[in-house]
Amino acid sequence: MVHHIVMWKFKPEVREEDKKKRLEDMAEQLKGLVGQVPGLLTVDFIASPIPSSTHDMALVTTLEKKEDIAAYAVHPAHVHVADTYVRPYVCDRVCLDYE
Repeated sequence: MVHHIVMWKFKPEVREEDKKKRLEDMAEQLKGLVGQVPGLLTVDFIASPIPSSTHDMALVTTLEKKEDIAAYAVHPAHVHVADTYVRPYVCDRVCLDYE
């Protein structure tokens, strides 16, 4: 089993009043990938970090094996969610993968 963790910050141009809706959409869409992407076992989305955090949100996933991370990255369902609900609104991506 492997874990894939990604954190982002909102782009500066995302209006404060839009952030809650963007976070809700991201969470719903990313969690909906379980069952669509082979090897993706769990998805958790952190939308309310405490003030000491350096990023605005995090994605914490569990996959069956290391090779599933690469397959997840290019899977059409994931690409659609990332391109539609995540990438247009975020920057400063950091990632950690571990077994």
